[in-house]
Parts: sequence; structure tokens; C-alpha cells
Amino acid sequence: MKARLILEDGHVFEGESFGAVHDVISEFVFNTAMTGYVEVLTDPSYAGQSVVMTYPLIGNYGVPLDDQEAAHPFVEAFVVSELSRLGSNFRMNMSLNDYMIENNIPGIQGVDTRAITRILRKEGCMNGMITTKDYEVSEVIDQIKAFKIQGVVEKCSCLEPYHVGQGDYEVALYDFGAKRNIARELAKRGCHITVLPADTPAQYVIDHNFDGIMLSNGPGDPSECTEIIDQLKILASSGIPIFAICLGHQLLALAHGFETEKMVYGHHDSNHPVKDLTTGRVYISTQNHNYVIKEDTIDPKQAKVWFKNVNDKTIEGLEYLKENIKSVQFHPEACGGPHDTEYLFDSFIEMMGEHKNA
Repeated sequence: MKARLILEDGHVFEGESFGAVHDVISEFVFNTAMTGYVEVLTDPSYAGQSVVMTYPLIGNYGVPLDDQEAAHPFVEAFVVSELSRLGSNFRMNMSLNDYMIENNIPGIQGVDTRAITRILRKEGCMNGMITTKDYEVSEVIDQIKAFKIQGVVEKCSCLEPYHVGQGDYEVALYDFGAKRNIARELAKRGCHITVLPADTPAQYVIDHNFDGIMLSNGPGDPSECTEIIDQLKILASSGIPIFAICLGHQLLALAHGFETEKMVYGHHDSNHPVKDLTTGRVYISTQNHNYVIKEDTIDPKQAKVWFKNVNDKTIEGLEYLKENIKSVQFHPEACGGPHDTEYLFDSFIEMMGEHKNA
């Protein structure tokens, strides 16, 4: 079945439909990872977005369900140059096409993903529609332009607390759209994790005497999460060690009075070099975000820049000077991606140990 991708700037790309068949309007971003498409599909940080994969062949190892980073996919639609209809892997449970049908996600293949990526790099991420219908562009362009990502953290967060792992450290993990591997990495290091809904009051965490707080990744514009930011102001002054990832990193910055801004096309891949300014060492990281902390709004009396992106010099990590808090913009839990920065979970364990023994 024929399908079309219509971008809000008027570009139209014709290809072939796969997965579910229904219209989708969303924000479009590109991802340059060569593997890990299952993890991309199930990363809650993509809620409200459709993903254009720059690697030309997608689906060649099918879908191993063990690779899911959430209970179900969160991308709105999937755009690939060439779909491999037959996966080949001893771990696969189904083909990518069947997986997308089962989860009601439409896709389009046979389009020039390189051309789409060049547009998004030049003009920035933009809204678009995937459809199998013969709309005139003028019929749908206003509807496409009107789309806005809103309320996605609430949609991605768990509804009730639940527990993962066993160990000596009690960790509260705020679920703003958490990837599963965050809890797995903590559990491997001897933590009992209580995963909490995004709207959990700060006083609940303080009253339960957690050894540490982990703030997860998540989707959307961090400045919209005003109620969460208010609770983080309380937690930041509680003395409990805090480590934050991606959206959690941005929310903590906003809680300290710093500002965020939307990037032109964001970072969505597993190959971004980040530099530890303390040691001078460079690590390759997995990233998925459209917003970044504005460096000129960081109060040097409150925090210092810890990591920077080697490519575009954006802020990739902060160390807070008056509180027991560290945060990073990238994903140390990876999945998919390199394991270079997994050691940061060990750093969090050390933070909690020092706090307990103080």
C-alpha cells in the first residue's frame, strides 16, 4: 500500500506503508544509530515524536522482546529507507512489521531518509503526517502545523509505585518515562528500587528515608512540568543524594532557576562524544533529547559544568556545589548504545554510601 510523509514545510515523500495503517501527525526527528531500533521504538522519551532512521536497513534482526525498554513502544510512527521483512536472529520473537501491527504503529519505507534528515538538520525538527490517503497538502497543512507535544510525561509515567531488585541501598526512582535499564543497572549494584509516579510528592520520599533519588529520562518540554519542578526544589534541599538523567537533569536545572531551550534538531543517537571537564576524558554516549540547559543561565555559585558535548559544546552534565546532586544529559544506562558511561551508576552508589556513613 502506498503511503506519504507530508512535512509542515510542504515537502512530500512517497513510499510504502508497513506496520499499522492509520494517519499520524507528530513531531519528526532523526536517529543516527546503526542498531537498537527496538530500544528506540520503546524509549518513552520519544512520546509525541516519529523517528526517521538514517541507517538504511532496519528490521534485519527482527524484534527480540527482551530488548524492549518499556512495556510497549512510544514512538508515533517509524520512517525507514528499507524494511527487512524477514528478521534473522536466534533471539527474535517476531518481525518488525508484525510488531508494529501488534502495537498499532504506522510506518513508511522506501523513502529517501537521507534527504529527510538533511531537511531536519537544516530547518530543525518539524511536524509531519504519515498517511495512506490522497490528501491534498493544502487540506492538512494547517492541522499538521497545529500539532504540539503536551502532557506526555503523565502518559509515560507509572500509575502506582512498584519495586525492582534487592540490596542494601533504598533508591527512589522517579519515573518521568524511565527506560528499564536504569532500574536494572541500579539493581545490579545492590539497590532495592521503588519506582515512583512522576507526580509523587517530595514529602513521601523524605518520609520513607530513601538512601538516594534517581530522576529518570522522559519526553517533552521540561518547562511544562511546573508541579514536578516545585517538588524537586524541596528534594534538592533535603540532603538526600540525587542523580538525574536527561529530562531529570533538565528539571533539576529549572528547579535551581536555570533555563532550558529547544535545540534545532536535538540529539537522537548512540554515538555522541561527551567530555568530562574534570578529567579531560571523552566518552561515547547514547542521547535522546530536544531540549538543553542554557549555559549562560547557570549560576556558578550553585553548579559547575561537568560534561560538555564535543561536537556542539552543549551542556551534558552538572555538579551542584552546595547539594549532593549530579546530573547528566546523556544516557549512562544506554540500551541501545555504548557502555562507556555506566560507571556513573557506581558514582551514584558512592554518593549514597558517603551519605549513609556521614
